[in-house]
Amino acid sequence: MIDLLVAGGGPAGLATAVHAARAGLETVVVERRQGPIDKACGEGLMPHSVRQLQRLGAEMDGREFRGIRYLDGHRTAEARFRAGAGRGVRRTVLHAALSQAAADAGVRVVQGEVGPVTQDSESVSAAGFRARYLAAADGLHSPIRRSLGLSGSEGRRRRWGIRRHVQIAPWSDCVEVYWGPDAEAYVTPVGENCVGVAILTSVRGGFDEHLAAFPLLAERIHGLEHGHDRAAGPLRQKVRNRSAGRVLLVGDAAGYVDALTGEGMGLAFGAAELLVGCVRADRPGDYDRQWRAMTRRYRLLTAALLHGSGFGPVRACITPASAALPSVFARVVNALGE
Repeated sequence: MIDLLVAGGGPAGLATAVHAARAGLETVVVERRQGPIDKACGEGLMPHSVRQLQRLGAEMDGREFRGIRYLDGHRTAEARFRAGAGRGVRRTVLHAALSQAAADAGVRVVQGEVGPVTQDSESVSAAGFRARYLAAADGLHSPIRRSLGLSGSEGRRRRWGIRRHVQIAPWSDCVEVYWGPDAEAYVTPVGENCVGVAILTSVRGGFDEHLAAFPLLAERIHGLEHGHDRAAGPLRQKVRNRSAGRVLLVGDAAGYVDALTGEGMGLAFGAAELLVGCVRADRPGDYDRQWRAMTRRYRLLTAALLHGSGFGPVRACITPASAALPSVFARVVNALGE
């Protein structure tokens, strides 16, 4: 019997496995896809996420950014990070770096389906393995979470994300957020000649259709070579509890508010460390409380911004208010980034 079986070999699963292996736990990751694994995401890592990756020993190329800039076509607001730079990293590059960190830590990665999960008072069984605990890192629409009855009700406002890589040298040392009537467009520098453009919206439609709502951005990238579009959603995922017996949820499987503030990776890496601590202490029941405490600030700020942005008059004031109150905007950005 092994100590920890990790279901899912994305960034959250690999980070969990690295922490576990370094803590002396025999760990196996089961992932059905071959890497490096791509995914629709903004690809911007906030400063604290960069520090977490350094602690994990994940070395990777990318492009630094120094703050967040809001634009609405009329006004601009900018907040700089106080605690170091963030980094834009292609998802495939991030996955490759974490895979190498896991290999260096002695983690065994097995390609295959996790399949049904069963457990008793002493162990969990899945994918042909028996383990003391299982970390479910199987994504936004986690089958394990659903099978255990841990999924909450869906929210009224459903949002999706669409991402495209555009071949152009980054023109800013910030992540730019363009605010439109029904969507936001995030531009993240991810390489010397590449930016990622991610559009978040509650309105259905393709990338180019939504891009038309951001004329300044559309003009800048018009006609440039780009990669395939990737989409994900609905983004909001409510979870009743992050543990059930000896199964603990981590990463997007543990619940998600929105990509609005770019904190998904940082929360996943922090939760990975909490999960391993609870496994080592043989106290899985503590995990949900610790997860809620760690994510409270993010959940409150993101939920408040998301709720406000759902009303047209409030949405129209976000960038002007941020420009008029730069110190407040900077405090909010750094509260999320530090």
